[in-house]
Amino acid sequence: MKTKTTKTIYWSGIIFMSLWFGASGFFELTKNPVVWNITQQLGYPSHFIYILGVFKLSGVLVLLLPNRLFRLKEWVFAGMFFDIIFAFFSKIAVLGFATTFDAIITFTVLSVTYVMFRKLHTPELIFGEA
Repeated sequence: MKTKTTKTIYWSGIIFMSLWFGASGFFELTKNPVVWNITQQLGYPSHFIYILGVFKLSGVLVLLLPNRLFRLKEWVFAGMFFDIIFAFFSKIAVLGFATTFDAIITFTVLSVTYVMFRKLHTPELIFGEA
């Protein structure tokens, strides 16, 4: 069922996630002190931060392509889930639960967006891209 509501929720989530991960990736690649200081405080090395930036920006580009690369989008969603989960548990371990609010919100938006993605594109994922 491809309702207008499903599409609206999906694209709203895609835009939110693209802005969130796009800004994060940009800040990682430009060595923004806020992002870098927190990420290094969590124990991640500098080379890893650059890699995250590249993959986040690449993932955003894939998500924003309408009706294409469905299987690759699945991988992008998986990468985003892993990124959020690792950030969540790293923050709990090092900075405390109070710092995880952003991860909880992002995880929720990503989960709803992924469910809408599956509602809209399951045939393409099962039978291949058109």
